[in-house]
Amino acid sequence: MNNKIQTVQERLTRLIDIAAGRSPADVVVKHVHLVNVFDGCIEDDVDIALAGSQIAGIGRYDGATVVDGRGLYAAPSFIDGHMHIESTMVVPAEFAKVALACGTGTVIADPHEIANVAGARGIRFMLDATRTSPLDFYFMLPSCVPATHLETNGETLDAERLMELRRNPRVLGLAEFMNYPGILFKDPAVLSKLAAFDEQLIDGHAPFVTGPDLEAYIATGISTDHECTTADEAREKLARGMWIMMREGSVTRDVKALVPLITRENMHRIMLATDDRHPSDLLAEGHINYAVNLLLDAGIDLPTAVRLGALNAATHYNLPRKGAIAPGYWADFILFPDPKHVQPSSTYAKGKLVSSDGVWLGDADGHPARTYGIKNSVNIATPTYENLQVPASPGKQLRVIELIPGQVVTGERRVAPKVDAYGNVISDTDRDVLKVAVFERHHATGHVGVAFISGFHIAQGAMASSIAHDSHNIIVCGVTDRDMLLAVQQVAFIGGGLAVTCGGRVAGSLALPYGGLMSDLSVPEVAARLDELGRIMQAETGCPLADPFMTMAFMALPVIPKLKVTDFGLIDVDKFKVISLFV
Repeated sequence: MNNKIQTVQERLTRLIDIAAGRSPADVVVKHVHLVNVFDGCIEDDVDIALAGSQIAGIGRYDGATVVDGRGLYAAPSFIDGHMHIESTMVVPAEFAKVALACGTGTVIADPHEIANVAGARGIRFMLDATRTSPLDFYFMLPSCVPATHLETNGETLDAERLMELRRNPRVLGLAEFMNYPGILFKDPAVLSKLAAFDEQLIDGHAPFVTGPDLEAYIATGISTDHECTTADEAREKLARGMWIMMREGSVTRDVKALVPLITRENMHRIMLATDDRHPSDLLAEGHINYAVNLLLDAGIDLPTAVRLGALNAATHYNLPRKGAIAPGYWADFILFPDPKHVQPSSTYAKGKLVSSDGVWLGDADGHPARTYGIKNSVNIATPTYENLQVPASPGKQLRVIELIPGQVVTGERRVAPKVDAYGNVISDTDRDVLKVAVFERHHATGHVGVAFISGFHIAQGAMASSIAHDSHNIIVCGVTDRDMLLAVQQVAFIGGGLAVTCGGRVAGSLALPYGGLMSDLSVPEVAARLDELGRIMQAETGCPLADPFMTMAFMALPVIPKLKVTDFGLIDVDKFKVISLFV
């Protein structure tokens, strides 16, 4: 008999005996209130019997180890339907410690960020770094590397390269297809990727795409969308067969707006996702459990809220034995005392207690042994004052990117430019018009795109970051060219990361050596340093935004309307082209 078959047969034999009550369970969690995501009920005073890494049965059981669950609720661990690990700013092992404590047992990750820096090497780094994690990491392969032709990124992933990477069993399909104009215009490179993953899972990314354009987008096989910001937009997409992800990230927070979408008839097609979540929010609010709690606050019953946070994603992504507490399912579950606010007191991963009252009980390290050459990734041409000069265009108004609070979409302002004695347009703090620029940092091309932006309310100084979605060049925003150049130089000096400058000095910085995106410090350590940078931003520059760096990072994303800036210049996303600063 094949050794693998024999091993499985032995496991099944033992599982059957424990489930039938003929043998004691390895672990029994007794007297819990079980949140049943199948029938929408809560089963009171039942036992959960574990056989190794699986759940053997629900009922009355004895076991070698008994856990008193009296007064506690038991629910399956949560599943994040779509996230970028890189946005947590830590390597996967450090993210897993906090996510498991929040009750997340599985994530569907899109390594889009590191892939735009390091291509296939970045994806292999992520696969290797998560291989033995107690948190289950699955991956959707980045579909848009680069995201568009309107920026410079690190490496390119074409259809052939993606097909090589999909052989890994933890690769489930093709990640968010952001280049929806490429689909509508039938770009050959876009169609080749869709063809390569035909009849496999393909995630969507289609903000404000409606009507015939939406029909064409969905017709290609794209099955999910996490960009809905209104219930009406989500209803249209859901009615055409899409699975809707209610997103609750750090900048994009859509759950409250989408609660009216949920009905008994459609709740099996809705799941939860974080997309991009910062360290401070992971610690202060949580992960998927935070979105579940928003649903509970809005009046959604506990079994339905948990189903949206667990079973639905498992169903869509074809993850067998996940998303529920039931015989034969993996023993990934949480215990919590308050049915109105899910904060796990215990988290089990494959039958092992890995977190108790927020304290990590697993391995101390788990950091990746191989870096695949993704460290020290900044390769930038020497920044100069000439890079930032914008000669005025007499008689014309200046186009200004306008921030919209709480959103990654932007508007457009038109103002009379402020011009210095040399005829160059400069920042105008009185009207909150600041210079913003993107420096290419992968191939030392010297490309620099300059624009102007409002909404940061910076009175002096500058801030820069190598986190700049999606190509992750160095983006900088500030009042004076001197402080802006110094901030860019500091980011390059520390091998990627964040920097604040003021008055010709570096006021603070945070190194992110892994691709210029991630640190190997713990989440609390990174969060503390981010908080300190936030305090520096407020004290030194006067910026009132809660998370100015993440907000700035999305200003370089040329697939989210309306205006953005890349190393090519000012981008009109609706027209999908570089446009003049002047009108």
